[in-house]
Amino acid sequence: QVQLVESGGGLVQPGGSLRLSCAASGGIVDIYDMAWFRQAPGKQRELVAAITRGSRGGRTNYADSVKGRFTISRDNAKNTVYLQMNSLKPEDTAVYYCNAAAVHWGQGTQVTVSS
Repeated sequence: QVQLVESGGGLVQPGGSLRLSCAASGGIVDIYDMAWFRQAPGKQRELVAAITRGSRGGRTNYADSVKGRFTISRDNAKNTVYLQMNSLKPEDTAVYYCNAAAVHWGQGTQVTVSS
């Protein structure tokens, strides 16, 4: 069974940085397409960043709202996917979820950007 555990969320001031981690079970991060989604209060869950599995070249894709500020990456040895978030804005405030193969979800981690 696939398990995804997110960590690294918290409260940060505008302009600050956070790195989210998604620890996965079963050595899946290189064989599944992986992604980060977010959901703000009263809004639909949206794709933030994605990385294809190794056999598909590890290509990355980003929402327009985070391009140039966020970076998704993968450490196969640690079976972990990361989301480096820089130049954070109040509108980045949301619960961030890790996703594997468009099917499996983590429990989410809260990111709050506020002064």
